[in-house]
Amino acid sequence: LKPLKKEYPFLKNSDSSSLQLVNEFLNQSWKNFFKDKTGTVGKPRFHSRRYLKPSYTGKSIVKIAGRRYLYLPKLGYIKTSKTGVLKDVKIKRYTVSLEPTGKYYLSIQAEVKAPQKFKKTGKQVGIDVGVADLAILSNGLKYPAFEASYFEKQSRIWQSKYSRRRHLAYLLCEQDKHQKVLNLRSLESFSNWQRARKLKASYQKKVANKRKDYLHKLTTHLVRQY
Repeated sequence: LKPLKKEYPFLKNSDSSSLQLVNEFLNQSWKNFFKDKTGTVGKPRFHSRRYLKPSYTGKSIVKIAGRRYLYLPKLGYIKTSKTGVLKDVKIKRYTVSLEPTGKYYLSIQAEVKAPQKFKKTGKQVGIDVGVADLAILSNGLKYPAFEASYFEKQSRIWQSKYSRRRHLAYLLCEQDKHQKVLNLRSLESFSNWQRARKLKASYQKKVANKRKDYLHKLTTHLVRQY
């Protein structure tokens, strides 16, 4: 890694453990490629840092700095939702990612005690997954399909605005290139397109979160009952 840091100085801004993990992933990818005998595993390809998902994974020591604060190498103190569940827990890896909504998320891989299992009820039930109703049980109970019409409608509206504004911004950028303007505009310089992009992603995220929450509560209820 030292020769690479000399050739590409921007690597010095990253957590050293994240670079080590990338090196491990690359090494494993080559091993999988050479061991594959089916021809389904391709060789690792170059990925530009400009077009990758803005996230990184590290395995340095993460310190609990307060009730809602963690300390990460290179980033320093960051505010989180909660840290109480991390006491007496061994943190193995962490991933910091930037979502299209403009929010940062921290996910942690840790060793925890086995979760408490639900007691067996001795009951049995058949489940049929449908369209009008999400689940129909053999005892006649029905569970309605997930519904979030307002957020889904807003998601479609902002998706349309996003596509239209992005196309217009792209045409203006191409016009600047054709006219050989000194200060060329980029897509990121159009605030109305950036706003549409964030709102589109925000509503899509809300729909996905509500769907995930609905399914999680439904499956937990079924496990508890049967």
